[in-house]
Amino acid sequence: MKGNIGVTTDNIFPVIKKFLYSDHEIFLRELVSNAVDATQKLKTLASVGDYKGEMGDLKVEVKLDAKKKTLTISDRGVGMTADEIEKYINQIAFSGATEFLDKYKNDANAIIGHFGLGFYSAFMVSKQVEIFTKSYTDAPAQHWSCDGSPEYTLEECDKAERGTDIVLHIDDENKDFLEESRMHTLLTKYCKFLPVPIVFGKKKEWKDGKEVETADDNVINNTTPAWTRKPADLKDEDYAKFYRELYPYGEEPLFHIHLNVDYPFNLTGILYFPRIKNNIDLQRNKIQLYCNQVFVTDSVEGIVPDFLTLLHGVIDSPDIPLNVSRSYLQSDQNVKKISTHITKKVADRLQEIFKNDRAQFEEKWDALRIFIVYGMLTDEKFFDRAKDFALFKNVDGKCFTFDEYKELIKAEQTDKDGNLIYLYANNADEQHTYIEAAKAKGYDVLLMDGQLDAHWLSQLEQKNEKLRFVRVDSDVVEKLIVKADAAKVALTAAQQDALTEVFKSQLPTLDKTEFVVTMEQLSADDQPIVITQNEWMRRMKDMAATGGNPMMGFYGEMPNSYNVVLNTAHPLIDGVLRAEEQACADNVSPIAQEIADLEKRRNALKDGQKGKKDEEIPVAEKEEIDTIDKKVGELRDRKKTVYAEFATTQPRVKQLIDLALLANNMLKGKDLADFVKRSVSLLQ
Repeated sequence: MKGNIGVTTDNIFPVIKKFLYSDHEIFLRELVSNAVDATQKLKTLASVGDYKGEMGDLKVEVKLDAKKKTLTISDRGVGMTADEIEKYINQIAFSGATEFLDKYKNDANAIIGHFGLGFYSAFMVSKQVEIFTKSYTDAPAQHWSCDGSPEYTLEECDKAERGTDIVLHIDDENKDFLEESRMHTLLTKYCKFLPVPIVFGKKKEWKDGKEVETADDNVINNTTPAWTRKPADLKDEDYAKFYRELYPYGEEPLFHIHLNVDYPFNLTGILYFPRIKNNIDLQRNKIQLYCNQVFVTDSVEGIVPDFLTLLHGVIDSPDIPLNVSRSYLQSDQNVKKISTHITKKVADRLQEIFKNDRAQFEEKWDALRIFIVYGMLTDEKFFDRAKDFALFKNVDGKCFTFDEYKELIKAEQTDKDGNLIYLYANNADEQHTYIEAAKAKGYDVLLMDGQLDAHWLSQLEQKNEKLRFVRVDSDVVEKLIVKADAAKVALTAAQQDALTEVFKSQLPTLDKTEFVVTMEQLSADDQPIVITQNEWMRRMKDMAATGGNPMMGFYGEMPNSYNVVLNTAHPLIDGVLRAEEQACADNVSPIAQEIADLEKRRNALKDGQKGKKDEEIPVAEKEEIDTIDKKVGELRDRKKTVYAEFATTQPRVKQLIDLALLANNMLKGKDLADFVKRSVSLLQ
């Protein structure tokens, strides 16, 4: 018998070949899945009494013949009659699985196909496809053949055993599918957990220095993976074993979550919290999505909330809607419900671990926090759940819930405006000096060294009124938590100008770095110089470094700006000032007097011009003001030169600056070597 396949266009095969499936290798998944379907159908028929014959060995076999350039997928399932071939093969997109599901909806949970196009994926890699099939009803065996055109042949044939053999004559463009290693890789990828044994050749072993085949079948898959079993039947070692099965070279995970839902949708799976050290993007695509134990994809966006794509494991659901190739997820209400449920299950599991074994939770907090912080930043519902078990960890290694920490610090760390100030460091070693200064004040300091912490701190500030995070090196310790108005600097403007220029002249030139000299009247016991960085600007740069918001890129390009704070109450700073006044007075005084006289004349001219329009002001006056401005600028430069020359004669100026840079981990290379040499010289 000859005929034409029931399609609406002669171009159906080019469409299948090029566009229907995202990757040609998918044909193997589809054909093996069909073979499993046929096997599962037979089991279902037998279980309800509609088939009473012998079952036999219900394995699915995949065989290569490189000489004949054929790939064969064989099953001992229900097989097909001539009428069924006509209906299910020759009429594209009429799915036998769909009809079967309607009839056996209470018993056929393991039927995979939904669209009736899976078989035709064979033509993506084949120049001819043959079917040899014998129905369980003992109808005559049938041979179907097609070369990729709408024409086919169908005739009776000799076939002793029940079931179906699909024979693919692989075309020259896809001959890599005839390689044993390639086929083994694909079968392992797509068929590793199918519910029916998938056999690919014989097991091999080393004998007399070479690899030889044994008589035992090489079964590719585990037919009862851990997620298909009840949680009550599994022990911790079973979950650990399954993790090693999924990720043979992975580190032991932190925790696992077993998903087992049958209402309002069907969902099973096991998710693991892996040990992540850094770079969250490298850890994605580790969750595998299955549909009735058939691998679908490891790109699970839309099914799993974005922050949980960092997890590892398996999700299996027949209710996840897929397109005809099963390669991409469609966005619908079921998907959203599943995503919401997974978020809830993960939050509940973390809450359970926290409540039942807080010591273990705290021990693993450093590894867990990237999941929890990322979740709080990206999922509002998860934030609401996680705020009860998310932890703050201080520089001494102690952990606190949000509420516990608030109680701990509110007495000492509330500023004069009623704001609760959370002090933190992001590097305990580099910021040790600042941490110790804060502790000496009775403050507690958090360690916030996570890669997402800059974003997290800003989120917590937005969600909580009267709460601010301040890094310990963002200001002098007296101004980290302002309890009262700051003491005024007891120096004249001229003295402040002199100190500014003396120290400014000795500051290093660093790439993309700016220094601003400021002054504070601190305690005489505090450091003479402290280098600080504005909290807001530094945090913007930290957030830009971790990405997320394109607008942050602007801050990432800006130079680092540091305040060099001179403690005017410290004897060493006062000593520099006294020495400057003694050494520079004779040179600075006449310059200062000349500047004062010029500015007096300039002010007089400006006063006389008040109320006049520009055209009413004499040109001579305008020129005189320009001359005065230029002269004042030159005089100020001369004064700066005097201060700079004085500074070069004062090794303690450079020493004080370098000590502050060293405390801030900013003294490196030649500057560090010079500092050591100078220190030795000053000690002699």
